[in-house]
Amino acid sequence: MPQALSHIALIVSNPTRSAHLLTGVFDDARILREEDPNDSHPEVIVWLAGLEFALIRGQGPAARNGDHIAFRVSKAEQLACAGRLDALALDYQMARHDTALYFSDYDNHVFELDVVDEGEQSAVG
Repeated sequence: MPQALSHIALIVSNPTRSAHLLTGVFDDARILREEDPNDSHPEVIVWLAGLEFALIRGQGPAARNGDHIAFRVSKAEQLACAGRLDALALDYQMARHDTALYFSDYDNHVFELDVVDEGEQSAVG
């Protein structure tokens, strides 16, 4: 039986650019491994929210759909990330009475910042 998530792999057109987006939006994100152009499996590894994100060079999704990755955050963290998205000139949408912030990376992967009070369960969204 699975014990926990090991990593999340996303196919992106430019792994380094995507890694810098994540480290620019999330204070705790850090790059663990840079892309090696001589590697047959070109990827950048980013540590975020206790998980490794493998950003693998390729063609990402052609369009956005309902698939997304949601992070549980405090309201202060959500607002701080919104400020960093503003500074990066990236669009985002607020939803569910401003308890959810959605933004997309350069390759149509959607991320949600889900504000949940401690002890409260997240609403799927």
